Amino acid sequence: MGIDASRPLDGLRVLDLTRLLPGPYCTWQLAEMGADVLKIEDPKLGDYTRSLNPQMFRLLNANKRGDVLDFKQAADRERFLTELVPQAEVVVEGFRPGVLDKLGVGYAAIREANPAIVYCAITGYGQDGPYRDHAGHDLNYCGYSGLLEQTGHPDREPAPISFQIADLAGGAQSASIGILAAVLAARATGQGRFVDISMTDCTAALQVVQMASLLARGEDPPRGRDMLSGGLPNYRVYACADGRFLALGALEHKFWLRFCQAVGREDLARAPLAPGAKSEAIMQEVAALLATRNRDDWMALLGPADCCASPVLTPAEALENPHLRERGVFVGSGAEATIALPIRFSETA
Repeated sequence: MGIDASRPLDGLRVLDLTRLLPGPYCTWQLAEMGADVLKIEDPKLGDYTRSLNPQMFRLLNANKRGDVLDFKQAADRERFLTELVPQAEVVVEGFRPGVLDKLGVGYAAIREANPAIVYCAITGYGQDGPYRDHAGHDLNYCGYSGLLEQTGHPDREPAPISFQIADLAGGAQSASIGILAAVLAARATGQGRFVDISMTDCTAALQVVQMASLLARGEDPPRGRDMLSGGLPNYRVYACADGRFLALGALEHKFWLRFCQAVGREDLARAPLAPGAKSEAIMQEVAALLATRNRDDWMALLGPADCCASPVLTPAEALENPHLRERGVFVGSGAEATIALPIRFSETA
């Protein structure tokens, strides 16, 4: 079959009332997959990223249409409920629980205007529970979920995470999944539903490895010293001579053996590996060895060995990485560079 110009979500109409990061990233994904997304902003501040980070606003709102409505004005509420909502299948918002209800455009009013609507609310703590009305940001949601305590070096305070896990994985990605599941149900039954996305809940549920370790040990895994968080010499980050870093992910013995052979230390492959003092000694030997050469020199040796070694790239290096460029993740250059949807579909241009 030849390539077709259609995209998987062509025909899906989405009203986007969100701001900042989680909601706009969710609706950006839907737009990239073909949905007709209408971003609605208030006339005063609009989406705060317009002023806080114009480049982020540009990246998050590509392929969306725009409109301005003031829900404090009766005429704008009327237009929203009588003209826009009946023509849409999805509404996405990121306000605290009850805010849109007070303005007269919450789920009850929207559902009355369109019973088949899928209404997704992305909040920090969900629509009920003791934290329902609390303020928060990504760092707070990661803190409540247990994730933040596990991040960083063992002898220091937990480290803020540069990637907004709660906003993007807990919020945006979970919302996209929930929305698409609800749309399938609505198209089959004619009945819409409310999709309640708590970024704290969804981030907590991502911690399969940490929960498994907790349940197996009967106590919290040690920060920076568990199997996948730095406690194994064959799965951690090492500094090289030039101050750059190499990520070694040689979990399986065959990869660890290849690494040891490539660096001339096959003796290390014979030692049993488990978090603890014995592995700490091996870790120190590997660290001393890798500190003797520059990162790219090590990669010239370890790349052909196929041992799960990779450079730790800076964002600027990732932007120009040949693999990511060929795969089309990053497009354009300089200030005009942009991110493309990384989900690829056959039969779609």
